[in-house]
Amino acid sequence: MLKKKDQQPAAKVDNSSGVAIGNLVAPGGTLVVAGTGSSINITSLSPEALASLVKAASEPARLQLADKEKELRELAVKLGVHETAVAGMLRILGEKEVPLELLAIRLGEIANRYCELRQQIQGLQSDDPDVDCLRTQASQALEEGEYDNADRLLDQAQKIDISALQAQQKALDARKYSAAQTMAARGALEASRLNYIQAAAHYASAVTIVPPNSREHLAYLFAQACTLSKQGDELGDNQAFQDAIVLYEQALALCPREVSPYEWAIIQNELGTALARLGERESGTAYLEEAIAAFRASLEVRKRNRMPLDWAATQNNLGIVLANLGERGVGTTHLEEAMIAFRAALEERRRDRMPRDWAATQNNLGVALAELGKRELGTVHLEEAVTAYRAVLEEWTHERVPLEWAATQNNLGTALTKLGERESGTAHLKEAVTAFRAALEERRRDRVPLAWAVIQNNLGNALAVLGERESGTAHLEEAVTAYSAALEEQRRDRVPLDWAATQNNLGTVLAKLGEGVSGTAQLEAAITAYHGALEERTRERVPLDWAETQYNLGVALVKLGERESGTAQLEAAITAYRGALEERTRDRVPKAWAETQNNLGVALLELGKRESGTAHLKEAVTAFRAALEGWKRDREPQAWAGAQNNLGNALGRLGERVSGTAHFEEAVAAYRSALKERRRDLDPLAWARTQHNLGVTLVKLGERESGTVHFEEAVAAYRAALEERRRDLAPLAWAGTQSNLGAALVKLGERVSGTVHLEEAVTVYRALEEWTREREPLDWAMTKNNLGIVLALLGERESNRQHLQDAATCFQDTIAVFERTEVGPWTQRAKDNLENVEKSLAKMEN
Repeated sequence: MLKKKDQQPAAKVDNSSGVAIGNLVAPGGTLVVAGTGSSINITSLSPEALASLVKAASEPARLQLADKEKELRELAVKLGVHETAVAGMLRILGEKEVPLELLAIRLGEIANRYCELRQQIQGLQSDDPDVDCLRTQASQALEEGEYDNADRLLDQAQKIDISALQAQQKALDARKYSAAQTMAARGALEASRLNYIQAAAHYASAVTIVPPNSREHLAYLFAQACTLSKQGDELGDNQAFQDAIVLYEQALALCPREVSPYEWAIIQNELGTALARLGERESGTAYLEEAIAAFRASLEVRKRNRMPLDWAATQNNLGIVLANLGERGVGTTHLEEAMIAFRAALEERRRDRMPRDWAATQNNLGVALAELGKRELGTVHLEEAVTAYRAVLEEWTHERVPLEWAATQNNLGTALTKLGERESGTAHLKEAVTAFRAALEERRRDRVPLAWAVIQNNLGNALAVLGERESGTAHLEEAVTAYSAALEEQRRDRVPLDWAATQNNLGTVLAKLGEGVSGTAQLEAAITAYHGALEERTRERVPLDWAETQYNLGVALVKLGERESGTAQLEAAITAYRGALEERTRDRVPKAWAETQNNLGVALLELGKRESGTAHLKEAVTAFRAALEGWKRDREPQAWAGAQNNLGNALGRLGERVSGTAHFEEAVAAYRSALKERRRDLDPLAWARTQHNLGVTLVKLGERESGTVHFEEAVAAYRAALEERRRDLAPLAWAGTQSNLGAALVKLGERVSGTVHLEEAVTVYRALEEWTREREPLDWAMTKNNLGIVLALLGERESNRQHLQDAATCFQDTIAVFERTEVGPWTQRAKDNLENVEKSLAKMEN
C-alpha cells in the first residue's frame, strides 16, 4: 500500500518590506498610493468621472480640460502634485488605453512613481556642473508634466556621464597595461639573473591585471610558463615543470588552432619540451608519450614548405623524445624513428646556414646512434656517434658556447666508453675519462646540479671499465667516488630512474672491488645497491634496465656465493639470471642475451661443483653453448674465447663425475679454441688462465689413459702459464699453477723410469714460498704433503734414506696443521703416507 506524502500548507508571501504587490480600489472608491502608505478619499470622483478627465486631457487642443479645472485642481491637491503634472498623468492613461476599472489603480501607480522620481532627481549630485544643470531642468520639466522633455534632458546628462566614465575607464585600462608591462619587465630582469621563481611571480601578477581575453594576457601567461620551465630544467625543480605544463595547457585553451595557428603551434612545441624534460626524470613513459603527441601536433601547422626552420626545430625536439623513449623500451624502433627525425631536421639545419643549430641536431643524432650501438653487435653505430660528436665540437667550441661544449664532451665520453668496452686496450677508455673531466669544468654543481651529476655518473662508468682492465684498485676507487658524488644530487625523490641507474653502477664497482679483497662487506654493499635500484627499475617501467640490474645482481651473488658455504647465494644468482633472460632475449638484445647465458653457466657450474650428480653441470654446458651461439668468433672474439674457456671448465668438471674420456677431450678442444683468440699479446693474463685450465684437464685425461703424452702436454701448458703468472705480478695465481705443475711432473715421473721429473717436482714444490705456514696454512700443509710424496718416491727409487727422512718430516708437518684445522680425510692420508715411509726406513735399517 502506497503511503501518501504529508502535505504542507501553502507558503505565504511576506510583504513586510513595504514593497507593494498591487493596489486595490474598494467599491467605495478609496485609492491607496503605493509606496507611501497614505490613502486619499476620492469617493466624490467616480470611475466614470476619472475617465472623463482622461478623455479631456487626451484631446489635442485640451480645451475640454479647462471645463474641468475644478476637478483637476481637486485631484492635484489630493495627489500632492502640480495640476500640469496631473494633466500629464491623465494623458499617459489615455495614451495607454487603460481600462475603466483600472484607471484609479494606474493613476495611483503613476503618481507614486512621479513622487519618488521627483525626490530622486532632486537628491542627485554631480561634480560636473553641466550634469547638475540638466538634472535641475529635468526636474522642472517633470513638475510641468513635460515627460518627454524631462527624458531628453536626463538623456543629455547621462551621455555626459558615460563619456566621462569611458574616458576614465580608458585611462584606467592604460594604467593597468602600463603596470603589467612594468611587472613583465621585472620578470625579464629576474630571469636574466636566473631567479626564475621570482620572474614567474612577476609574470603571474601581470596576468591578473590585464583582460583575460587580451593578447597581453596570453603573452604573460606564456612567459610565466617558459620561466617555470627554465626553473625546472636548470635547477631540477619538477614541481616547476608541472606548473609550467598546466600554464601551457591554459594558454592553448586561450589560443585555439583555428584562430591563431602559428601561436598555437609554438605553445604545443614548448609544452612538448616541458613534458619531455619532466619525462626524462620520472619513471614511466606517460610524459614522454604526451610530449611526442605535442610535437606531432605542432608539426601539423609547422610545415616544411611554409616555415622550414620551425619545422626543423620541432623535428629535432621530436627526435630527442623518441630517443629517450627508445632508451627505456625494448627493440630499436623508437631509436630508428629518432634518427629519421634528426636527419630530417638536418636537411634544413645546414652547417653553412645555421651552424649552431646544425651542431645541436648533430649532437642529438650522435645520442641516438650511440644508444642504437649499445643494443647491436659490432661498433659501427658507436663509431658513427663518435664521429658525429667530434664534428659538433668543431662548431661548439669551449670559447663560443662553453655549456654546449661540455654537454657534447659528456656525450663523446659516453660513446667512447661503450666503444672501449668492446675493444681490447684502454685507449678509448682513457679518452672517455678525459672528455668527462673536461665537461665537468663547465657543467659545475653550483650551476647545473643534475647535469653535473649525470657527468659524474658517466665518469664513474669509464673509470670502472678502466679499473677492470688494469691492475690495482685506484680507478675503481675513483669510480666509487664519482658515483657517490652523483647520488648527492640524483636523489630518489627528484630523479628516481637516474638515481636507480647510478645505484646500479655503484653496485657494479663495489662488486668488482669486493673480488680483490678478503671478506664480503663490499659484495654485500653491492647487493644492497642493486636491490635499491630494482625498487625503481621495475620490469613494467624499464624492462631492459630491470634485466641489466638483475644480471648485475646475479654477478655479485655468485661472487658472494664463492666465498660462503652452502648454495643459497648461488641459487639466488641463478634466479636473477633467469629473470634477466625473460627480457634479454636473443632476438631483442643478442649480445646481452649471450652475456647472461654465459654468466648463468658460471653460476650453474659453481653450484654443480658443490653438489653431487651432474644435473647442474649439464645445465652449465648448455648455457655456455647457448652463449657461443650469440658470441660469434668473427664479431666478438674475446667474448667467444671466454665462453669457450668456461665451457672447458664445465666439461672438465663433468668429466670427473662420469666414466670415459669424452668430456675431457671436449674440454681440451674448448680450451684450445679459446687460445686461438686469447692470445698472449692481446690479453696475457687471460691467456695464462686458459693455459692453466688446459693443463688441469690434460692431467685428468692422462690419468685415464696410458702413456705420457697428455702429462707432457700438461707440463708444457703449466710452464706456458707461468711465463705470465709471475710471482712478482700475481703471487697467488703463480703459486696455484706452480703447485699444479709439480703434480703433473709427479704423474709423469711415476710413468717413466729415472728420477728427472720427480726431481723437477721437488724443485717446484720447494719454490712455493708464497704459501707460508702463517699466511696460508692449509695450502702450505698440502704442498708439504705433496713434497713428501715426491721425496718418498725418490727415496724408493734411489734407496735414498735422506729423501725418506725428509719425506717423513714433511708428513709430520702436514699432520700437525691438518689436525689443528680438522680436515678429516686429508689428515688420515698424511698419516698413511707417514706410516709407509717409516716402514721403508725400517726395511733399510734391516
